[in-house]
Amino acid sequence: MRVDESPSSIPHGAAVVVFRRIFDRIEYLLLHRAWRGRDYQGDWAWGSPGGTREAWEDAASCAHRELLEETGLDLYCRPVPVGSETVALFVAEAPHTAEVVLSHEHDAYLWVDARTAVAKCLPKEVSADLLQIIRMVETE
Repeated sequence: MRVDESPSSIPHGAAVVVFRRIFDRIEYLLLHRAWRGRDYQGDWAWGSPGGTREAWEDAASCAHRELLEETGLDLYCRPVPVGSETVALFVAEAPHTAEVVLSHEHDAYLWVDARTAVAKCLPKEVSADLLQIIRMVETE
């Protein structure tokens, strides 16, 4: 993708599945969107850092920017061969000591196991993409 493409070009945005290794287990970072309040648990309540691509950036730059803005984490975002035509997906490994600093867009975060991550990320299209990335991470 060229940097001069308009934001209407695909992919429109990017999302980053962040994980960390703690001893013999892997945990995934989920963010809770603040727009419907802390108690909301339905579609799009929980998810990975991500957002819409700016006119001047490619998908990788968008992934890194959104991750930094939403979590304060400055990590390498590796592209993964799953996802949709409209959202580019990336994966990033955080150190086990990583400190998450939320933006105003989110009101909570969790580090959870794979099963919990998939169960919380709705709708099913989102959890299906997440599951593919989890399988990839956990077999590497």
